[in-house]
Amino acid sequence: MNERSDPLSSDLASLRIQRDENPDRPRPLRWVLVVLLLVGAAVAGYVFGLPYVEAKVFKTPVAFSEISLVSPAEASTELTATGYVMPLVVTHVGVKVQGRVAKVFVKEGELVKAGQVLFQLEDLDQRTALGTSEARVQAARARAELARANAEEFRTQLERAKKLADRGAGTTSAAEDLTLRVRALGESARVAEAEARVAATEREQTEVALRNTIIRAPISGKVLNKPPEVGELVGPISGAVAGVSVDVADFTSLVMEVDVPEGRLHLVRVGAPCEIALDAFPDRRLRGAVKEVTPRVNRSKATVTVRVSFVDPPEGVLPDMAGRVGFLSKALDEKAVREKPKLVLPGNAVTERAGQKVVFTVDASADDQVRMVPVKLGAPFGSGFELVEGPPAGTKVVRDPPETLREGNPVKEKSE
Repeated sequence: MNERSDPLSSDLASLRIQRDENPDRPRPLRWVLVVLLLVGAAVAGYVFGLPYVEAKVFKTPVAFSEISLVSPAEASTELTATGYVMPLVVTHVGVKVQGRVAKVFVKEGELVKAGQVLFQLEDLDQRTALGTSEARVQAARARAELARANAEEFRTQLERAKKLADRGAGTTSAAEDLTLRVRALGESARVAEAEARVAATEREQTEVALRNTIIRAPISGKVLNKPPEVGELVGPISGAVAGVSVDVADFTSLVMEVDVPEGRLHLVRVGAPCEIALDAFPDRRLRGAVKEVTPRVNRSKATVTVRVSFVDPPEGVLPDMAGRVGFLSKALDEKAVREKPKLVLPGNAVTERAGQKVVFTVDASADDQVRMVPVKLGAPFGSGFELVEGPPAGTKVVRDPPETLREGNPVKEKSE
């Protein structure tokens, strides 16, 4: 049995798989291929993936520019300054007496004429005091008139007494008594007349107080603020009650007040032509002229305030509107004024994506993400192009956008 099994065991042993005697021995070719694949993947990820990750996760540093609205008068502009519309003639109409508002005759923004009633205070107290003062005047005048009449009566009696005394029909003492009586009545009349004058003065003061309950516009113009409401308690600014005023401005005296750097003040000449562009009316320009240069320098800002008057009627212009003034070397004619300003896009903000001209605008409300906006360009204008179709004026755009910049990438302004 054992002899038969030995040959079988030998045959089975011959069928076993032969393994390496040293399984830990490395295979150089396989490991070289693995290393090369890993290195290639890392290089590809760095080259192609890192810019994408940086653009999505980190803000790309870029330079910014802006789409501007350029006037045709830009070529003759020597200096540009910003400022606000201000009326040179403005008055703050307040009250002189404390009282409660009874009637209001105007509203905010309404045109008024000089002398027109703005509002009225309750005047019952003043009218009652006026009646009392008038009664005092009449009473004092009546007393004075009575005293003069009595004095005249006793003066007549005195004349008779003197005649009787001269004839011996009367006594001298009676005439002397009448003389003293006439003198006393004369003094009483003078005192009553003085009291009448005092009462008349008090009446005039009461009349003034009554007139002060009616608040009138001292100048013609437009009401700038909301008048007090009916029933509101008002008083002088220095009184116990908070002061109230109605602001009236003469819109024919509107000017632009701009701050000019001290170092460029030599470019400003009184009477020189200007162009006024208001932020409220971006498509409208007005002619102006330098009215005056204020005689003080703001040391903190190193600027001087310059006032520019409107040559063209300032229709729709309101106080405190912001705007820009261009100081020109020559005056504009009406044709040049009517010519619309042009939208100018900086040339270095234009790039191509998929064969189309685009710009990257910056959306500050979305964490400074960029938006790729197609544009249609017109003729060249300086270092840029006239923008026929595209974003509006004032839009912030990316200057020299990198090739890796894509829609939605966050950006930040890089330091120059």
